Amino acid sequence: MKKLLLLAGEESGLIYASRIAEKLKAAPGGCEIRGYAYYGFRTADLAVMGFWAVVKKAFFFMRVRRTMKNAIRDWKPDAVCTVDYPGMNLPLAAYAKSLGIRTVHVVSPQVWAWKKGRIPKIEASLDTLLCFFPFEPDLFRSGFAKYVGHPLVEEMKSSREDAVREKNLVAILPGSRIGEIENILPVMIKASSFFPSVRFAIPAANTTAKDAILRIVSTSGADASRFETSIGDAHAVLRRARCAVVASGTATLESVLSGCPTLLVYRVGPLLAMFARLVIKEIKHVGLVNVVWEKCGGGGEAPMPELLQEKFTPENVAGIVRPWIEDDAAFASAVKKLSAAVALFGEPRPGGAVAAIVKDIFPR
Repeated sequence: MKKLLLLAGEESGLIYASRIAEKLKAAPGGCEIRGYAYYGFRTADLAVMGFWAVVKKAFFFMRVRRTMKNAIRDWKPDAVCTVDYPGMNLPLAAYAKSLGIRTVHVVSPQVWAWKKGRIPKIEASLDTLLCFFPFEPDLFRSGFAKYVGHPLVEEMKSSREDAVREKNLVAILPGSRIGEIENILPVMIKASSFFPSVRFAIPAANTTAKDAILRIVSTSGADASRFETSIGDAHAVLRRARCAVVASGTATLESVLSGCPTLLVYRVGPLLAMFARLVIKEIKHVGLVNVVWEKCGGGGEAPMPELLQEKFTPENVAGIVRPWIEDDAAFASAVKKLSAAVALFGEPRPGGAVAAIVKDIFPR
């Protein structure tokens, strides 16, 4: 039986990792799989946002790295597959490769936005890089990176086709990490006061996130009965919602692939914001769908409006969302633009993205 160390440090990566694991375990001969959780590390502790939050947990992350290096050396897996979370995962992959272990990384680091100088280091750390976006392989040396398609494109095709939208329901996705939720959700709640007859659905990534959401809603002064909170059913919520306000990240891709007009919002601390403005020079947008639109020649205005930092205010949120709720023509126009954006991802790959990933982890 083959042995695989499968490492995903955030909720979105964990979803992909679980599907990879499921496919490998069902294959002839099976596969023994270990990840961060096997060694006692929870995703909620690994997924930390913000410079100071990372600094405060520096000794914890040193312990994680030391433990996982020991695991690689002592357990001797046949391959190490890392999923996103590059700050921790890529150094661990590099260590595994130095020991002669096959290394595959899923989800390209966003070198197209910044740190193009990291490309040689990434290439040296891995045997193969598997990309979700069609323009990414060309950024690397020939034969190193492969486009496997995006698992969400095939998974959510039916979500667009079968969606039944409730005109007075807006989805709010404030992120999966507590720091994100605390930064972003209060502004979203304030924006809700502009729409007294609208209900809001907030799908939480996990129990910890749900507890944070309920706490913020209850202390906001807003009518809590207007906010429907659940765990793990973002896809179902996005099929029902008229439109969505979503924190930057994979959730924005989910909402667009479901055909739901989406406003991307984000806010970080002033130090990190200043740093980002200094180094991000290559792209005009931060939303994944907007980046694909920009890189693949979509042309014209990007399909997903973005409100970042000081522009992310309740008034600005209301100004963008209002036409989607109240004007059927504006809503239809937004949906049409999203369909054009989704087309840039191409048709789902034969066999699916996860099958392509599994094939590259253990090539024959």
